[in-house]
Amino acid sequence: MNYRKIVAVFLFVLACTILVAGQDKTCKAKWADLPAIAELSGFRLGMTTDQVKARVPQVKFGHTNEFGIAKTSINPDFDPRIDKTNFADVRTVSLDFLDGSLSAIWIGFEGSFKWKSAEEFAKGVSRESSLPDEWTTRGRSLQLTCADFQLSVGMIAGGPSLRVVDTSAEATVAERRQAKEDETEAAAAVPEPSPVIGYASHKIFYPPDCPSLKSVPEKSRVPFANAADAEKAGYKPSCCGCVDTKPRQSVPDL
Repeated sequence: MNYRKIVAVFLFVLACTILVAGQDKTCKAKWADLPAIAELSGFRLGMTTDQVKARVPQVKFGHTNEFGIAKTSINPDFDPRIDKTNFADVRTVSLDFLDGSLSAIWIGFEGSFKWKSAEEFAKGVSRESSLPDEWTTRGRSLQLTCADFQLSVGMIAGGPSLRVVDTSAEATVAERRQAKEDETEAAAAVPEPSPVIGYASHKIFYPPDCPSLKSVPEKSRVPFANAADAEKAGYKPSCCGCVDTKPRQSVPDL
C-alpha cells in the first residue's frame, strides 16, 4: 500500500470515528423521562389549562385560533397579585397551548439571575437536567434538540431567557397550517359558477357572452345564478357558437 492510500484510509477512519462520536452525543432524552427543570418555575410541557390555573390563579387564557393554539403570559415582576417567591428573578412567562395542552414555555429572567450569559445558562441546564452539553448556535440563541422537545437559550434586555418547545406539537401545527393553505389554494383553483340568461318562451339558457343572446327580447330574459339553477327550472343549454345540422322542433338560437 503506497503512502497516498495509507493517508486516504486514515482520513476515512478518522471521519467515521468523528461521525460515530457525534452520534453518541446526540440528545435522545424524552420529555416524560426528564426531571423537573427548576428554571421553568414549576411549568411542564403537557400541563392542562386547569393545572396552569392551579399554579397561577391569576392567569387568563387567550382566544384559541383556528389551528387550536392559545397563548397567554404572566408578569411576576409587575403583577402584585402573584407570589414572587415562586418566581425568583423571573420577569415574564409566556405560555402556548395546543388543544388545551401546554406546548411551549418561554421565561425571561432578570439580569440578577445566577447565570449571566447564554453559554453559562446552557451549561447549567445541561448539568442540572442530565442533558448533553451539545448546544448549537442558531442566530443569537443556543439550541439543544432532543427526542421530542427542544430547548433554546438567549439573552433579552440584559437577562437570560429559556424556551422549551414540544416538537411534536410544532409538527402538528405545521401540518394544520399546510392543510389550510392547500384548502385555500384548492378553493381558489375552482372557478365559481357563471350566471346564465334563460329564454323564457323557449326554455333554453345562454352564457352571458353568447352572441345569440343579443336577439333575445329583454322581456323574455330570465336571469339565473348558474347553469345548475337554470336546469332545475326546466331550461336546457343552448347551442351557442355551434351550427345545427339537424332540424329542431324548438326555435333555434338567434
